[in-house]
Amino acid sequence: MTKEKNNTISEEEIEMKSTENVELTNEQTAEPVFAEGDTTEQANADSIDEQQQENLQLKDKLVEADNRYLRLQADFDNFRRRTRLDLEASEKYRAQKLITDLLPALDNFERALQIEVDNEQATSVLQGMDMVYRSLIDALKKEGVEQIESVGKEFDPHQHHAVMQGEDENYGSNVVTDEFQKGYLLKDRVIRPAMVKVNQ
Repeated sequence: MTKEKNNTISEEEIEMKSTENVELTNEQTAEPVFAEGDTTEQANADSIDEQQQENLQLKDKLVEADNRYLRLQADFDNFRRRTRLDLEASEKYRAQKLITDLLPALDNFERALQIEVDNEQATSVLQGMDMVYRSLIDALKKEGVEQIESVGKEFDPHQHHAVMQGEDENYGSNVVTDEFQKGYLLKDRVIRPAMVKVNQ
């Protein structure tokens, strides 16, 4: 019985001592835990500041990327518009070089048709030349070529090339009185201005 009591006491003592030890260790560690809590809060605040700075940097990069994208899109739209206009212009004026090369031949036809002849053979040659000339003019009209009207019109430096000035009471001031060489338009573009005489 005494053995059992001794054993019981010793177990109770052990239990009491262990609880005292636990209380002591809790008290000892309580202060450092609060101290660690302060440093943890500081670390959390620092990490939040870093994250906010990183967020601001990322927002700036996003705005810059958006601006760059918008500029590239605008550049591409401008490039596409310019390309379309160039293609339209090249299609619209595709025959300009050929027409420009044919104009001296038309001038020669017109000079030849102004010759007066007195025999039938020369007259038939002139009629054949006139038919060729008219067919050339019709082909050019199909391509959009028009003659610039000059005589009696007000002088236009974009359509007329003045080589002489004169005084004619039948015409007003700055009006074309004579045409020395015909001018031509290809659609809305002057491919050769008319060579004219202008009234003072």
